[in-house]
Amino acid sequence: MVDVNITVRPTRPGDVASLPAIECAAGERFREDPCLAWLADGEVISAEQHLEYAERGLSWLALANDQPVGFILAEAHPSSLFIVELSVDLDWQGKGIGRQLIACVADHARTLGLASLTLTTFRDVPWNAPFYARLGFEKMTTLTPELRQKREEETAHGFAYETRCAMRLPL
Repeated sequence: MVDVNITVRPTRPGDVASLPAIECAAGERFREDPCLAWLADGEVISAEQHLEYAERGLSWLALANDQPVGFILAEAHPSSLFIVELSVDLDWQGKGIGRQLIACVADHARTLGLASLTLTTFRDVPWNAPFYARLGFEKMTTLTPELRQKREEETAHGFAYETRCAMRLPL
């Protein structure tokens, strides 16, 4: 068995070129669901957009033996840190890397004095809402104005409203 050292740290400008490929690799998992396979061919966040998150201190990178294998992006809302994207390379999924990235963002939210983490995700995709529920996230029935806007944007981008949900992790 090969020893793997997983580390999570803030994303640096020199890291951003590798992040779109990680998102593409993570998206391959959607090919398992014929109704969502189109997502595997969808657009990903550009290196320029990643740089903006990194410059705002809202991007973290997971490395396996110093090689980028996952990332998480966030944006600050009035009472929560919203998870914009969590991607782990398909070959590295199921090894606790997503959990480590979420823990890092939760720590950051606490230092900012925020009450929770929030996100939007697919209700019934096993590696989406059920994954987050295992980490303590709860489905929200009352949405903040920011989360209502996120859900509307998702619908405008082709996501069926009833397949998605907003979730919250109290901190």
